[in-house]
Amino acid sequence: MSDISIVIASHSGYGHTAQIATAVADGARSIAGTHVHRVDVASLSDADWELMDAADAIIFGTPTYMGTASGAFHAFAEASSKRWMTRAWSDKLAAGFTNSGSMSGDKLHTLQYLSLLAAQHGMLWVSLNLLPGWNTTTSSPQDDNRLGFYLGAGAQSFNDTPAVHDADLNTARHLGRRVAEHTRIHRAGLAAATH
Repeated sequence: MSDISIVIASHSGYGHTAQIATAVADGARSIAGTHVHRVDVASLSDADWELMDAADAIIFGTPTYMGTASGAFHAFAEASSKRWMTRAWSDKLAAGFTNSGSMSGDKLHTLQYLSLLAAQHGMLWVSLNLLPGWNTTTSSPQDDNRLGFYLGAGAQSFNDTPAVHDADLNTARHLGRRVAEHTRIHRAGLAAATH
């Protein structure tokens, strides 16, 4: 089986989302033969766009500001319309993650925005597939998916500290692994279909 390539296209305003992107990358790299590239959507080069064009999967990441993705991420999404017109990202796998200072912080809206962006490009969305944690009297805030998201990985980081919650980093690693696993399955299926 040939290697796969995953690009994490993200923006981080204060460093929290960058830490989550690192955890996603670590999770993806835990699947043998997975090459992960990270690009900062606030300062994309031609080479960065080429990495995304060549990737098997793109994982979108952004903080949630004022109920949606950051301005830098929105600018990237608009710039991606050149790829939309040519269907350059059609049938690539996609997933997403976001972070905000509040437990909810309207992160669901941001994840919906990311999945809609992927859908406009004709990409195939990979959900989190983790049952919610921290939802019974015997569960713990250390549980994976402690915030109970399904569409992607949601994280909460206090505004007055650079730290990201360990459970949210574990959840992000899970998302990275899941995307890599399904990218490998998708690639194998495409290869089998052409023979």
